[in-house]
Amino acid sequence: MNSVIPIQVAQKEGGSPAGSGHQISQERGQREVFCGLTGIIWLHRKIQDAFFLVVGSRTCAHLVQSAAGVMIFAEPRFGTAIIDDRDLSGIADANEELDRVVNQLLKRRKDIKTLFLVGSCPSEVIKLDLSRAAQRLNVQFNPAVRVLNYSGSGIETTFTQGEDACLASLVDSFPVGAKTPAADSKARLKKLLIVGTLADVVEDQMQRIFKNMGIEGVEFFPGRNSKQMLDIDDNTVYLLAQPFLADTAKRLDARGASRLPAPFPLGVEGTSAWFEAAAVALGVSTQMCDQALNAPRERAQMATAKHKRLLQGKKIFFFPDSQLEIPLARFLSNELGMQLTEVGVPYIHRQHLAQELELLPANTVIVEGQHVERQLERCEKANPDLVVCGLGLANPLEAKGFTTKWSIELVFTPIQGFDQAGDLAELFSRPLIRKQKIAA
Repeated sequence: MNSVIPIQVAQKEGGSPAGSGHQISQERGQREVFCGLTGIIWLHRKIQDAFFLVVGSRTCAHLVQSAAGVMIFAEPRFGTAIIDDRDLSGIADANEELDRVVNQLLKRRKDIKTLFLVGSCPSEVIKLDLSRAAQRLNVQFNPAVRVLNYSGSGIETTFTQGEDACLASLVDSFPVGAKTPAADSKARLKKLLIVGTLADVVEDQMQRIFKNMGIEGVEFFPGRNSKQMLDIDDNTVYLLAQPFLADTAKRLDARGASRLPAPFPLGVEGTSAWFEAAAVALGVSTQMCDQALNAPRERAQMATAKHKRLLQGKKIFFFPDSQLEIPLARFLSNELGMQLTEVGVPYIHRQHLAQELELLPANTVIVEGQHVERQLERCEKANPDLVVCGLGLANPLEAKGFTTKWSIELVFTPIQGFDQAGDLAELFSRPLIRKQKIAA
């Protein structure tokens, strides 16, 4: 099943329309994507006193373990409460079994401050209401340990939506403050919140730039501590650092916060516009903003230049996987000169991606959703120099002679901000360099 939705975007000041006339085709069929459980891998690195307990099958346990590549001597902050035939048949009481596992875990790991119960399947499948279980266990263990839950089910979520579900559950746990009168709200200073999991090094770099811009007290969510309690109100403005946080943004909006429209901080163009959006909202002068951005921007341009020599003119094809595809396509086309043959995306949030769509070249082929057989046929016909796809498609495509880039690596690797622009470009040049060396 296919449908085509024409997208009309705003025209740039004083010039030709940027990205005008996009035709976004919608496809429905077989999908080839990871499930939302994968988000645990970067979430458990970031939130350093949280534990993620997956309630699911042995298959789910193997997925998380293999995706993480955990060393044999490591004691990671995630695990699986395995549901077996006794649980599904009703011979064992699933709630009692879960309580036993949680008690055992918390007695052993005194460092846990927040426990996430992560469903690997809908409640109807695992015969266990994890939302109620989390509420019950939270009454028992809070305030020493807060117990929350979210779904990482592959039936309900794809790849990066696991992070969205996790952060949405955290927002729901924040205390609701008293409503500020409109007059008082306008008189108070705006608070800036950065939303989306970022590597600590990226967070530190961004914090320095905001400080150089004269913006103090910037908070990042999620924080490094799971007990972070944010005061979200009408004076909160936020920038999304990731394009897949629709539910989290909806929860923040409901608390009175306002999203700052901006491209995402990938590459020089996106990162510049992202910081500039904050500057405008918080009353920072253009001169002060430029002073803070010029040096890191120049470093980023130098770092990407050497990769542009290899990537310019090369054709790239995106299979849908991470929802990062549109910002990445914009970066690769506008800054590295690559040709976009097709940009596949699992889901497009029109409002959150409006600025990105404006920056894409006119008539970029964008496909929302997936019919994997048809997309494979189009990929073979386009014969791109580089294919961005999930692990399930990479090996078959390599066997057919295509050069691939694993999309999961683009989430595991720090790629946001100026200082990572060169590293981001290298992720795409590296497979082509490897191919050249093999052919030599």
